[in-house]
Amino acid sequence: MAERIALITGANRGIGLEVVRQLAREGMTVLLGSRNPEKGEAVAKGLKEDGLNVVVCQLDVTQTADIEQVAAQISRHYGRLDVLINNAGILYDTWQTAAGADLSEVRFAFETNTLGPWQMVQGLLPLLKESSHGRIVNVSSGAGSLHGMSGGTPAYSVSKAALNALTIMLAENLKADGILVNAVCPGWVATDMGGDGGRPVEAGAASVVWAALLPDDGPTGGFFRDGKPVAW
Repeated sequence: MAERIALITGANRGIGLEVVRQLAREGMTVLLGSRNPEKGEAVAKGLKEDGLNVVVCQLDVTQTADIEQVAAQISRHYGRLDVLINNAGILYDTWQTAAGADLSEVRFAFETNTLGPWQMVQGLLPLLKESSHGRIVNVSSGAGSLHGMSGGTPAYSVSKAALNALTIMLAENLKADGILVNAVCPGWVATDMGGDGGRPVEAGAASVVWAALLPDDGPTGGFFRDGKPVAW
């Protein structure tokens, strides 16, 4: 585990930051992706002081140049990527309904929640193929499950449903390469997006970390919460 390299997007706070902490405690070298590198360095300071191997990288998943730069950095220093966690997510639009949604906000959500992970996979795939234990974890949400979906949070819900569909397709595409691809719902977690009342961030992050640490014969193309299947 000490030699494994992981990259987490949207990792300067909330679930992403806790995933960084938990994977680093497992002995991984963890790249903390942050749109604002200063914020990333500020939160990484304490992790480094605890002896954890955390590297901050500037990463906006909607910017191709950032993805290319991170891929080049990983290639130069490590030669491969073992774990990619697409955690960055935005716009839990509780104020909208599907019938009256502002489609500019829907497009904005899709850029980060769906196309961002898609670009990340395409940009990092050559490095993931260099790993003998490749893992892709797409942080999704129960709001993206068609089972029981309502008419609210349309931008967020539809973009996460699309991310789930992408997960299934990528899992099939990458099966021959031995890369496991799964979607994970961390549950309702007390974060800036989730608000008060949710479960501890440590529990939500552990659900994501479970998928990152799957054995080579673990599941692929699934949707999970706390290691248990969730209805699509």
